Amino acid sequence: MGTSRQPKWRRKMIPVSRWLPGFARVATGLLLVAAIVFVALRVAAPYLVSSGLVRSGIEDVVSKWTGYQAEIKGTPVLEFWPTPRIRLNEITIRQPEGSGNKLLGTIESLSADFSLIDAIRGRASFHEFHLLRPNLSLTRDQQGLIDWTYAGQLAKAIDGARQEGGTEILDQRLDATIGAITVEDGTLNVADLASGKTYHFEGVTADITWPRLSSQITAVLIARTSGEDLKLDFSSNSPLLIFGGKVAQIKTALTSRLITAEFTGIGGISSLAGLSGNTAVNIPDLPALLAWSGKSIPGIETLRSFSIESDVFSAANGLRFNKVALGLNDANATGVMDISVGTNARAKLGGTLAFDHMNLKPFFDAFALRLAAGEAGAPEDGGPLQKLDVDLRLSAKGMQLPPFQLSDVGASIIVSSNEAKFDIGDSQFEGGEMTAHLEAMRGDFDGGGKLQVLIRGADFAGLTERLQLKGPLPLANGSLDISLKTSKPIWTAGAADVSGQLTFHGNAGSIAGLDAEAIRSQAALQKFFPLSAVSGRAFDFNRIDITATLADGSAELRGVSVQGADETLTLSGIIPYESNGLALSGSLQATDAAKTAELPPLPFFVGGSWPNPVISPVPVIDQQAPGVQ
Repeated sequence: MGTSRQPKWRRKMIPVSRWLPGFARVATGLLLVAAIVFVALRVAAPYLVSSGLVRSGIEDVVSKWTGYQAEIKGTPVLEFWPTPRIRLNEITIRQPEGSGNKLLGTIESLSADFSLIDAIRGRASFHEFHLLRPNLSLTRDQQGLIDWTYAGQLAKAIDGARQEGGTEILDQRLDATIGAITVEDGTLNVADLASGKTYHFEGVTADITWPRLSSQITAVLIARTSGEDLKLDFSSNSPLLIFGGKVAQIKTALTSRLITAEFTGIGGISSLAGLSGNTAVNIPDLPALLAWSGKSIPGIETLRSFSIESDVFSAANGLRFNKVALGLNDANATGVMDISVGTNARAKLGGTLAFDHMNLKPFFDAFALRLAAGEAGAPEDGGPLQKLDVDLRLSAKGMQLPPFQLSDVGASIIVSSNEAKFDIGDSQFEGGEMTAHLEAMRGDFDGGGKLQVLIRGADFAGLTERLQLKGPLPLANGSLDISLKTSKPIWTAGAADVSGQLTFHGNAGSIAGLDAEAIRSQAALQKFFPLSAVSGRAFDFNRIDITATLADGSAELRGVSVQGADETLTLSGIIPYESNGLALSGSLQATDAAKTAELPPLPFFVGGSWPNPVISPVPVIDQQAPGVQ
């Protein structure tokens, strides 16, 4: 019998089994040696590493990075387990003597990991920095940049960084390792030279990851200012270009109770030139945000919330917003917008917005606020609103102008340094059409204003019923023209300060609660009677014409004519609308002169208050012809 042969795979495994135990022994030995060396270094480190060397090393690192002189008063504390780490207390960073001795800040405690091998060899290298309760003061110059100008490692790298093909390039001689930086319970003061203000941030907590100067940075900062907590997320592949005032890829988000804002794209921190990306801003409570920022605009309460999401990029002298999704209170709109600054240093907001539905009152309020920006309590120069020009085109499927409803609206707002106009160029109103024009006079807009409203073919009967207006009012389809003006600022003018004309022309309809037959019956029996006594039936008419002049808080009716099939009602007189009073003279007479004998003229006087005045018939005195006995 022949011997059985082993499989090929088994023959191949035999050599492996021979050397595997040897490899395991070598690997185990190496690991054991490494562990012994690791433990031995940490046991011997306190005797091999000079605390003075590490202390002076970190002083040199801080001084090198900032260009300022770091002074450490506290005794250094060295830890070697699980990683070598030094903690220093009472650190002061200031300019060297003879260079102004400017104080950059103080740090209660600074700790950092360091390389044990380098320390044993007499060198000090650090990473993973932790700053406890730092108190720093920075300056923001006229160009909007943080002042890095002192000759430190960071300032040199910022100055030496350049951009090639959209990538940040840094000379290797300027590059350096940073690692991670954490900040706990810090304080930051930023002096803004452009505005002359100093911004104070407290409770600053930061987590910054920046492996090398030439690499990407990611940072999360949380701080409190003026009683509000803010969180800033920031990342960029080209941080040195950003810090140097250039534009580069950037992603940032600001979050707080009062505002959230995000931007992703190409941008910078000093100017809007070269900006390109996507932005989103949401302000849930605009009055609260203005109050927090120290701004005060009377009447802003109607503009409660604001949000915008858009693609944005730099354009000539400003910014262009495309694919805008705008939210204002409960209204939403899409369109395009732009903000530009002219040669006169005035900003201009323009664009076209299409709303699904909107409430026009906040726009009227904003319109008046823009004009009133120079009023009492505002800055002497009028503040930012007074320096803003507006040229907006608006459209809406549905628009509220309380208590009225409009549809298919096309409107515009134009405000500049010497004119202010609000126009509704086209709209559907109560089954008819409406146009309107509001204009503020020149002369800082305090010379008054005017309003013109034209309504054609509207259902005033339905409007009166929906608004639940009381009293005998004409119910008909018709046209209304209103032309008003005031010599006072439009945002302070009251009813008594307005003058103008009103005309109404209506087709067939009725006046509810006005019974012509009952008026004649009561006139034959009583010297006066209330309107409620003759309100049993409506007065039907074929045509109605009303003309009124408004001035000094009153409306003067002239030539009011209500033509019924049998009788015509005429009225004239004064209506002091501020007191709801009436002082009118009127008459009922036959529409057809041939029926005068059947329906003789009935003159009367209407006085009292609306909606239930008193009617007093006026006796008719027959005057005989001369010579008749």
